[in-house]
Amino acid sequence: MATIMRTKLLPCVVGAMLLNHAAAESAGGSQVPPRSQISDEYKWKITDIYANDSEWDKGFVQLRQLIPTMTKYKGKLASSAADLAACLKARDQIGITGGKLYAYARLHRDENNNDTKYQALTGKAETLLTEASAAASFIEPEILAIPESQLAKFRQAEKELAVYSFYFDNLLRQKKHILSPAEEEILSRASEATQASETTFNMLAHADMKFPQISDSKGNKLQLSESRYRTYIMSPDRQLRQQAFTHLFGAYNQYRNTFASTLGGNVKKNIFYTKTRKYNSTIESALEGDNVPVQVYDNLINTVHKRLPLLHRYVALKKKALELDEIHMYDLYTPLVRNVELEYKYPEALELVQKGLEPMGDEYLSVLKQGLSSGWIDVYENQGKQTGAYSWGVYQVHPFVLLNYTGRYDDVSTIAHEMGHAIHSYYSQKHQPYATSSYTIFSAEIASTTNETLLMDYMLKTTKDSQVRMYLINQYLESVRATVYRQTMFAEFEKLLYEKVEDGESVTADFLDEIWHDLNAKYYGSDIVVDKEIDVEWARIPHFYSSFYVYQYVTGFSAANAFAASIQQEGAPARERYLNFLKSGGSDYSLNLLKKAGVDMSSPEPIEVTLAKFEKMLDELEKLLRNS
Repeated sequence: MATIMRTKLLPCVVGAMLLNHAAAESAGGSQVPPRSQISDEYKWKITDIYANDSEWDKGFVQLRQLIPTMTKYKGKLASSAADLAACLKARDQIGITGGKLYAYARLHRDENNNDTKYQALTGKAETLLTEASAAASFIEPEILAIPESQLAKFRQAEKELAVYSFYFDNLLRQKKHILSPAEEEILSRASEATQASETTFNMLAHADMKFPQISDSKGNKLQLSESRYRTYIMSPDRQLRQQAFTHLFGAYNQYRNTFASTLGGNVKKNIFYTKTRKYNSTIESALEGDNVPVQVYDNLINTVHKRLPLLHRYVALKKKALELDEIHMYDLYTPLVRNVELEYKYPEALELVQKGLEPMGDEYLSVLKQGLSSGWIDVYENQGKQTGAYSWGVYQVHPFVLLNYTGRYDDVSTIAHEMGHAIHSYYSQKHQPYATSSYTIFSAEIASTTNETLLMDYMLKTTKDSQVRMYLINQYLESVRATVYRQTMFAEFEKLLYEKVEDGESVTADFLDEIWHDLNAKYYGSDIVVDKEIDVEWARIPHFYSSFYVYQYVTGFSAANAFAASIQQEGAPARERYLNFLKSGGSDYSLNLLKKAGVDMSSPEPIEVTLAKFEKMLDELEKLLRNS
């Protein structure tokens, strides 16, 4: 179903980041610096959306004035094809303006979550967008009330309706789940209130929670933060990673009941919408928007279950290589090759990404260079900044990318990943009208991971050092562990959670801890000690507030491996198919777009192929370690 705001926010699981001490010092030393200490050349240019807050205020007034241009067609959509087209065009303009308003406020807020000014502007934008969504709620019920034969005549008679062809087809497919105009308006007006759980989670996790200082084995005091946790958990200093692990999850454990309440509230919200819209289950509701059968989700979990012995074998290899009597959860992220440190200054990272993506061709590389040099990216961590990384497409402007760059290879890979998202947004918005410019999350993770795969393949092809090769193979194996295995575990957690709640169970911290503990034991096998601290990790995962989202990391990773291989093997024909996929936006269902490009994600084959590659790389690493 349509939505007023079509800005594309893609929060990404980017893997663990290692600390580049030189970069950290340049950005403010051992303490997280305030934003004022970050050079402007490393900040995104939100002024490309609005020059200043005053211009944003004008846009806000403009959006408020635009809403009546749509609502004047209420009750008239069946009267003429011209009225229908005019109403949909008005809704599109509201969506474009609303997207800019929200992006400007939200990106500023993510620069510093403690800034109450942009918290307020974000809330103000959300309120107006809720009003606009409520005002537009009559459109789909009215369209569905038009006899299909009459709607077909409208579509044939009015050329301006051509851009809405896929929208109409998809709407008719979901007809039984769309309610009356009055009911749709109520649901639209309720949307802001039903987002309260996610908002509370974000404020608690990213603004209010404080983490202590920790000590490494030499007695150095280090500040713990979400971004720096990714550094510390990969450290060869076992005391440091154990302390980071214990204190990070100790902080979350203090608020476990609150986090259980926010996650439980989100689950109840989704079940409410599921039942109201007459779906059989929440997972069906989440997947049907893009016409993805639940079988695709189940195929993923079942296929990964069959290959869990490979992950157990990898954990056993890590235990042996690290010479540990016991391997704990805080040892999982530690590189097996200890004497290789690949560190890159930010300009070096950009050059490496461009070399790695050369198989994409000149057209793609020109867009990449534009994005890297034109204020699309916010590079370094600062106090209060949103953790992790994401890409955000803004129609009629350009994409924006948030990083927390620290300088190691994982950070370089993250640049490639997020620029994959950004260039996907750039292409889809350039080549598609607004109505079909918003590609699905199912498609989104393919573009990002294709870039990561090409970069890794470039690194493996060009390195001459056996130690570096082992390091890079380990990086690849870690990406499969963190993406295919770990995200499938997340997906299974969500499936179990919703099934149990839909069967009447209550969401409590103990209930969530138990599910999480059992899944970790299942996925990582008998060699690992499943530390009690990990039981609360569910509280830390923001993706659970975008329900049934994470499985698409796995399908995207698998499709990306297929695309990368074909681009490298076939050259121009495969590249053209891939670029056409990026340019297609949301003009068809994701599974159909992928089939046209040569990848069938309705079968388990791409996942099986990916795990076969994992096994091959694991074989090589075992051999290299024996001979080293």
